[in-house]
Amino acid sequence: MIHITDKKNCCGCSACVQRCPKQCISLTEDEEGFLYPYVNEESCVECGLCEKICPILNPQEETFPLQVIAAKNTNTEERLGSSSGGLFLPLAKSIINEGGIVFGADYDSNWEVHHVGVENISGLYALMMSKYLQSRIENTYKEAEKFLKCGRKVMFVGTPCQIAGLHGFLRHKVYPNLLTIDVVCHGAPSPGVWRQYLAETYSEEEFIKSRLKAAAGKNTVLYQSLNAKSPIGDIKFRDKTVSGWKKYRFVVRSKSASKADKNSVLSSDIHYDNVYMKGFLSNLYLRPSCHDCKCKDGKHHSDISLGDFWGIDKFNPSFDDDKGVSLVLINTPKGKEFLQKVKMEKWESSYALVSRANGGFSPYAWLNPKRSLFFKLIWQGATVRQAVAICLHIPLYRRVIRKAKMLTKAVVKQVLGDAGVKAVKKALGK
Repeated sequence: MIHITDKKNCCGCSACVQRCPKQCISLTEDEEGFLYPYVNEESCVECGLCEKICPILNPQEETFPLQVIAAKNTNTEERLGSSSGGLFLPLAKSIINEGGIVFGADYDSNWEVHHVGVENISGLYALMMSKYLQSRIENTYKEAEKFLKCGRKVMFVGTPCQIAGLHGFLRHKVYPNLLTIDVVCHGAPSPGVWRQYLAETYSEEEFIKSRLKAAAGKNTVLYQSLNAKSPIGDIKFRDKTVSGWKKYRFVVRSKSASKADKNSVLSSDIHYDNVYMKGFLSNLYLRPSCHDCKCKDGKHHSDISLGDFWGIDKFNPSFDDDKGVSLVLINTPKGKEFLQKVKMEKWESSYALVSRANGGFSPYAWLNPKRSLFFKLIWQGATVRQAVAICLHIPLYRRVIRKAKMLTKAVVKQVLGDAGVKAVKKALGK
């Protein structure tokens, strides 16, 4: 049976929960806000299925992409409404138009994220855009299997570990009518931290309740979910409409009482200024398994991998208009076949080039040395804002040294030019 002794050995895909024939495995949330499987040993018949399908216990062979391209959806409106180059929507539309179903991440009523299945084009828009926290898979592996066995086309989108979990759940059976897409993943941040951030930032009443529970000695970041009184009407982690693709903004909009105020903005920050995003991008609250991911390096066996083509402004400036460019890894002939249905502008690239410019390819997300301190502060009653500020504080002397280095580099570049800077670096052995 599944028994988690080291939390880095569980990615939270929930394949074991859905495959258990006795339904004796459930997910429980730990003190960091992550879900882990718990086995009711009295009901367990020790069939071993949960262990056989686990993507962590049974890592697959590495695969290498057949083709790597930069791509842009030719529909500018769809591209601006997406996080990067806008390829998800036309791919998903083609599946729906052929009578299929698309599974992806959507917000629930509490602005947490879970996977759902969509059978109509209007429902696809909720699955668009990046959502930076770990999604609850719910029963979507079971639902996908049911549709596959009925002969319907299924498109399943998720993180590498979620796609690896799906393949494990399906016992790696090949379904010609299944298209799997994984996203180039920085790591899965804590849903509990996200819930706490929302409560303290956008619902004072809920935050006060959470502090009272903390004072009562509940050692967890999970206190209260946002309720119907929450003012939130929309959340976008990657809004490009104001500052463009590279300086995307974290935007929260209010509920609209009428069409006139539907665009009322509660908050809007460039991503590197937003508290939650700073903590996420600094790896303060990633899932332990993300620091040594067993599902990257092609082990997820997805048909297509999608991400941002960071560095396109340097590699091919003429292809970049700051409205978003997708990085597309075509991993299987099936993936290549499906992509042919999408109208797009594309530019051929290489894995060696893109892997240098996108940290999401690394299976080893840097372990922030302040991670333990962050959660300790939260358990002691600090807000997410306070804990992030303390953990990411840079001492004055380091800021002075960093500024001096930047000024020195700028002066050398101005005097000697780019060639001179390279010569100096070479002389210094850098």
